Amino acid sequence: MKNFFKRNNIIAELFAIGLFLLYMLPFLMVIINASKPVLDIIMDPLSLPESPTQFITNVQAVMDSPVVRYASSFLSSTIITVISVTLLVIISSMAAWVLVRTKSGLSTAIFMLFVAAMVIPFQVVMFPLISWFHRIESVTGLLNTPFRLLQNYPGIIFAYMGFGSSLSIFLYHGFIKSVPLELEEAANIDGCTKAGTFFRIVFPILKPITVTVIILNGIWIWNDYLLPFIVLGAGNDVQTLPLAVANFVGSFVRRWDLILTSTLMAMLPIVIVFLFLQKHIIKGMVEGSVKG
Repeated sequence: MKNFFKRNNIIAELFAIGLFLLYMLPFLMVIINASKPVLDIIMDPLSLPESPTQFITNVQAVMDSPVVRYASSFLSSTIITVISVTLLVIISSMAAWVLVRTKSGLSTAIFMLFVAAMVIPFQVVMFPLISWFHRIESVTGLLNTPFRLLQNYPGIIFAYMGFGSSLSIFLYHGFIKSVPLELEEAANIDGCTKAGTFFRIVFPILKPITVTVIILNGIWIWNDYLLPFIVLGAGNDVQTLPLAVANFVGSFVRRWDLILTSTLMAMLPIVIVFLFLQKHIIKGMVEGSVKG
């Protein structure tokens, strides 16, 4: 029996290693081909780079490209991601806290609506979203503000808040169930307001699940292409990094060296953040699954 379990463990480990290599292969191909000229990529995409300085040359070409405008695209992605994630964390945590602590059929129904919204594909509401946003823009000017720094940002941030709130509230809802109610009652006895109870007592306890929400939404928003393409458009002055990378793909010419290099440059920031905070994802998901 002992040998049976040992053999099964070896098979499971080999299977896990195989899956790891399978999932890492595209990433390795991007790294390898980002350090090669376009002709070498076309002729032999599996070969190793010959010149160690080619990657620097490709990076310089991406930075100098007027089509991509990497610096401004990086700034736009950073602004959209940071503001969207910050608002999602604050609003979703407050909403989940109210839904958990309010014991009524209405709060249960509202929570179930958020859960149901998680299974609705984005493609179903894609065209109604465009029509609705254009109506809001014509009435309020939400998508185009008079401030140059925030031009087109409110619309895309508002969209991300809508699509990201369901999962965020679901995660916070499960975690808050494990927070002892006695802590909040003690704060109320000491004269703490509702807002003070949440931000001073409850919100600090939500750190594990907050990191999980930040990572999940941050990766999604940073890498998203379809929603910025719909809301911002391809020819907009404000474009995210995925939209900027797509500008290298033309109808007749595809600069694979610059496409792969810009893709790698767009991935690195979020990969670095993920590597530093990945342990909090599992911790927050496990603790959030505890039912009170």
